[in-house]
Order: sequence, then structure tokens, then C-alpha cells
Amino acid sequence: MAVEILPTHTSELFQKAVRRAAELLRAGEVVALPTETVYGLAANALDKNAVAKIFQIKGRPAHNPIIVHVASNEMARDCVKDFPNLAERFSKAFWPGPLTLVLPRAETIPNLVTAGGETVGVRWPSHPFMQAVIRECGFPLAAPSANLSNQVSPTSAAHVRAQLGEKISLIVDGGQSQVGIESTVLDLTVSPPRVLRPGMIHEESLAAVCGEIQSLNSKVQSRDSALRSPGLLEKHYSPKAKLVVMDWTDEADLGAKISSFKFQRSVIHLIVHTKIPAGFAAENVCVIPHDAEAFARALYGELHRCDAAGAKLIVVEALPSASEWSGIADRLRRASA
Repeated sequence: MAVEILPTHTSELFQKAVRRAAELLRAGEVVALPTETVYGLAANALDKNAVAKIFQIKGRPAHNPIIVHVASNEMARDCVKDFPNLAERFSKAFWPGPLTLVLPRAETIPNLVTAGGETVGVRWPSHPFMQAVIRECGFPLAAPSANLSNQVSPTSAAHVRAQLGEKISLIVDGGQSQVGIESTVLDLTVSPPRVLRPGMIHEESLAAVCGEIQSLNSKVQSRDSALRSPGLLEKHYSPKAKLVVMDWTDEADLGAKISSFKFQRSVIHLIVHTKIPAGFAAENVCVIPHDAEAFARALYGELHRCDAAGAKLIVVEALPSASEWSGIADRLRRASA
């Protein structure tokens, strides 16, 4: 099919794109929409047949649940059995924004959305276009990242088109994603609440709301139990090239470490924030500021660029251990698995 790409950079174009996206979503179709985290592949979260199309287009495994996007606390309450005081406190602190709250699901949420589990992840995104479409539709949207399963999430309309352009009928171009990695996911069905997927809202910020937060422990969920969040598969967010995260003392140390991979330097790309090597072609070295928010915003775009340039090996400079980097570290760990 020929994909329609609609811009949103004027008020008139924005409203036209909202109407077109809502028209397709009401008809049970799947469309690619911008959010502040990454671009999402959206469908009516209450329509199991529409949600099934998301899984088919992405090649997504059925045991990987999908986050439901809303445009108000009232809509969030309709998606869950109970919206406790603690959920109110987190929503007041971080919504609209890149935080997903896991709560007991309402009966109206199809099994496919929750991968058969009894909980659902709900988020109120801050991107004005996503909010406008949800309000226009009047129903919540199931929207995982708009890419093929396990590959790098898209942070621009061009990324979506490169991977899914022949599989969907509409991509709305809402500009570059401003957060750049997927939302933090917080499970409120346990006490204290547990981070299932780290993101750019990190544990100290969450703990300020409720006093104590549990980090994700790999033993929390057995393979027999339903996943409560996307982003828990061991391999995820992966470029086509082999990705390694490493530290080095100087250029000689870097050269010695990468020589073991047996690749020509022309197909090795580096993503760095502090130690900038001189012995590589300038176009093969990306320098991102030593700042977690800037790094997250740019990371997926750079991984897409490396793949498009024919990289065989992507070397990412090891990250600081501070908590604001934990979401980025999680994505790189899964991308390199």
C-alpha cells in the first residue's frame, strides 16, 4: 500500500492530521503517531481485531503486552479495575509524561493487549498530537513502538517509513521525539511499587512520591507468568549491526579491544560522550553530549543512522553509573544481547 505521510507544523495541518488519524482509528485501522518518547503504532485499545493488526504488522510475539495510552485520568480509570490514591499521586507528579503505571485491568481491555495477564500498563503521553487524537477518538489507544519487533524504536517519521512504510496507510510526522527512549514502567500492584522498565523518570524521582521503590529483579517473573510490561525481553531495541558497550583508557586500548571483532575500521561506528578517538573517519564517530537527556534523545536516531550507513559494529562508550542513565543502560544492554 502507498503510505500517506501527514505533516503537523501548522495549526491547519495539525487539525487535518488529527481528523484523518481518528477516522482511520475509528475504522479499526492502525496508524503511526508521534509521542514524546518514540513513535507509536496505534490502534483502538478496546478493539481486539484492531490490536491484532499491530501484532501482525510488527511481527510482535503474543506474550509481549502493549501499553494503553489515554488523554485524561478519567480515561485511565476506565481502563483499570482500581485507580488507587497512589496512582493519583504518580499521575499528578508525572502525567502527562513518560511514565506508565501498571494496574489491574478492566474487563473492557482485550486479552491481547495484556498478553493474557491480569494487569495493564496505562500512560498519558505529553505529545500534543497524540493527546489530540485520543480526545478526537474518545477511546484509548494501544500503541507500542512503530517498528518491526526487536528492532530499534523510531524517533522520527522517516524511521517509521523505512521499516513499516509498506505495511501501514498513515504516518503522522510530529517532529523528532523529545525524550527518545520508551517510558518508565512502574508496577503499582506490588508494595512498594516496582520499576519494571527504567526510563528517563528515574528511581529517585519516583521515590519522592511514595518513599520507596523496588528495582526490577530478574527473578520477579517466571517464564510461565504473563509479562506485565513491554521491554522485558532479553533481546530488544537492536540495530542490524552488532552493538557493544565498552570503556577504554586511550586510543591504543580502544584499538586493541575492537581488533578482536575482526571488522575493517570502515564499518565500525562509534557513539561517544567523553572519550573522542581521532583514528576513525569523522562520519563514523558520533559525539553526544555527556548529558543523559541529550544522550537518550539522540541514541536511537544514531543507531538508525549507523545501520543506514552499513555499519557492522557499533561501539558505544560505557555510560556513567548514575541513576539518570539507568534507562539508557537498560536499552543498550538489551540491544547488545
